[in-house]
Amino acid sequence: DFLFFWGAVFLVTTTLVAFLKKENQELIPAKEETKGITDTYKLLFSIIKMPAVLTFCLLILTSKVGFSAADAVTGLKLVEEGVPKEHLALLAVPMVPLQIILPLVISKYTAGPQPLNTFYKAMPYRLLLGLEFALLVWWAPKVKHEGGFPVYYYAVVVLSYALHQITLYSMYVAIMAFNAKVSDPLIGGTYMTLLNTVSNLGGNWPSTVALWLVDPLTVKECAGAQGHHTCATAAASEV
Repeated sequence: DFLFFWGAVFLVTTTLVAFLKKENQELIPAKEETKGITDTYKLLFSIIKMPAVLTFCLLILTSKVGFSAADAVTGLKLVEEGVPKEHLALLAVPMVPLQIILPLVISKYTAGPQPLNTFYKAMPYRLLLGLEFALLVWWAPKVKHEGGFPVYYYAVVVLSYALHQITLYSMYVAIMAFNAKVSDPLIGGTYMTLLNTVSNLGGNWPSTVALWLVDPLTVKECAGAQGHHTCATAAASEV
């Protein structure tokens, strides 16, 4: 129902914009950035061949590898340890106002000549929070009781997620500010879209790999099996 409602709102509002919003002819530049799809991709290719852009793309494609497991797997592991999904979903509610306020606060620090300084400063704290998330998962079965989990455990989880959001948004806003700053104004839209796309890809592929590696890296033992049975393979688990 939630998705259906917002999907309908999205369709109605974008349709109204398409039909009712008129472009201001005076502000349209005399020369367009590109003439078509082929020109756009040629332009993108020429941008990405620039040594500085190529180096930057390699950096942002690999900079989030250290956070991938904590970001992608923590929630799933908490559910595996018995934390109810609906409780985890409710814990996301206090994060909403934080997610609205954080970009406004952080933007003050990324508006200067060196926006990536915020990115660098937030990185070690986000890495440390990855270790803290691992401890949260390890701690879960220790505090679990018949009625579920104590309130103080949920309080620690909320606090951990809040601190994580601060580091996440510090890096996110900083990289967006940097992309906006270095993009050539003449081809700003194309330039910035390229950098932002690479930045998003740099966050998504490590999470995919982390999720794929969870099963082969998980140590399992079969309870009640004769002898020492590791259940290392799918076939062994089935047996």
